[in-house]
Parts: sequence; C-alpha cells; structure tokens
Amino acid sequence: MLVSLLLLQAAAAPTLSTLTGTFRNPRLTEPSGVVASRAHPGILWTHNDSGDRPYLYATDLLGRDRGAIRVSGAKLDDWEDLALGPCPSGRGDCLYIGDTGDNTERRKSVTIYAVPEPDPPLVAADTQRVTAAALALKVRYPDGPHDVEALYVSPRDTAVYLVSKGRSGKVRLYRISHSAWQGDRTITAELVQTLPIKVDASRGRRVTGAAARADGALVAIRTYIDIYFFQPGPDGRLVPTRRPHCSVAGLERGGEAIAFRDDSTLILASEADRIGRGTIHVVRCPS
Repeated sequence: MLVSLLLLQAAAAPTLSTLTGTFRNPRLTEPSGVVASRAHPGILWTHNDSGDRPYLYATDLLGRDRGAIRVSGAKLDDWEDLALGPCPSGRGDCLYIGDTGDNTERRKSVTIYAVPEPDPPLVAADTQRVTAAALALKVRYPDGPHDVEALYVSPRDTAVYLVSKGRSGKVRLYRISHSAWQGDRTITAELVQTLPIKVDASRGRRVTGAAARADGALVAIRTYIDIYFFQPGPDGRLVPTRRPHCSVAGLERGGEAIAFRDDSTLILASEADRIGRGTIHVVRCPS
C-alpha cells in the first residue's frame, strides 16, 4: 500500500516547462528532430520533415536563425529524427539523420545518414555551406515496413536504435550495430523488443521522437502527449525506470522532437501550423 501511494504521489507531480522561443527561420516549417550540440554550447540542430532539400538548420533555445548547412551526399525523402553520437569511424561526434518516415508503411528500405557535426555558420544569411560527405546506410526491418519517427544512438557501443511509431498498435525497438556501417549493402535491423507503451492514436500516444542521455544511462521516448524513460541494458533492451511517465499533453500543437539538454532537463520542439511557428520548450519531468 505504501509503495502504491508513493507511486501515485509521484505520478501527480507536475511537469515543469518553459516556452523558450519559436523558430524564427521561415524555412523551418516542420522541425521533426532536434539535438543540443556539445561542441558548440547553446546551438541546437534541427531539420524539416519533408518538402525541403537536405539541410540542417542551426538555432538556439530562443529559436533564432543561426544559418543552414546542406548535407553532402544526402537526399530528403521523409526525415523524421536527429541524434548526436560517436561517429561510425570512432573519431568525433556525428549527427545521425533518420530518413525513416513511412506513413503508408510501404517503403522497402529506409536510410540513415551519419555526418560529422559541422561548425554552425557565422551568420544566418550563410546558406551556401556544405557538410563533409555523409555516410548512408540502407536499412530494412525483419518484420516488414514500419513508420519510424524516432531514433537514438548509444554512446556506449555506437549502435543506432529505431523506435516504431506504433501504427500497428505496438511500439517496437530495433537495433543497428556499429559494424553495419562497414559494408555497402542494405542491412536488416535486429528486432530487440516490444516496448510497454500503450498506443492510443485518438489521444496522440504515438511515438514521435527519442533521445539518449550523453552518458548512455537513460533513454527518453516521446509521443505527442507524454515522455517515457528507460534504462538500457547491456544487450540494448530497455527497462522502464521507476519514475512515472511525464505528461506534456497540451504543451505543443504538433510536438515531435526531443533532446537532452543536460542530465535532468529536456528540450522539446514542435512543427509549425496554421496558427503559428513551431515552438521550443525546456522541460523538467518529476523524479
């Protein structure tokens, strides 16, 4: 009884959130992924979902336009998420871009790009810069096509993890090992597990983003209305933490992106809509 009471009290704890800004760059209409740079403190990287060329956009918590950089060797079909982690080469950090969106779940394969994190442009008007050549990895799933809008990279083993949106009613976790980047072929991701996230499309409980903490000890997976926390095991399986899931219902109009700002706070980003520009929030969930 005491444990149940404590859990209920914890579940009732409020989520602390602050609206820090809106995206000022008029080209950023569908920010679908976000990461906080560690090499350039204060800089956020984001990208459009579709209808754009393969650009990474630099911004900050206020949403100011800090310029755009084209990703060399990449195409934009349906970019859904962005992650920061060790490069496949083991030298430096890369931005991992998930061209994994598949609303109709018919794509035979999807693409993940890894590109060394660039320096942000010096001025917002500079849109002519190009990144180093991106590595491209073609991926398929062992159980057929899925709509995937969330990925994260484990800093412990540089494996890439993909989380399905849950259109089939189940949320599945897939793993792509570090060694997959060594060949020029389409690889099959490993199905790791079905996650204990109860899909409810009518309420907005479908997975739209994920992030791993810098130390790899915590993974956050978000839907449109809440955030779930997991601890990764040595085999990549995720175990729910004892903290309750964190409600962000009503905070955003089309929230899709999530990133760790530090060990205890998160950054959420939303797409623009007919009412206004996409938003940036800083969130601290109850512990």
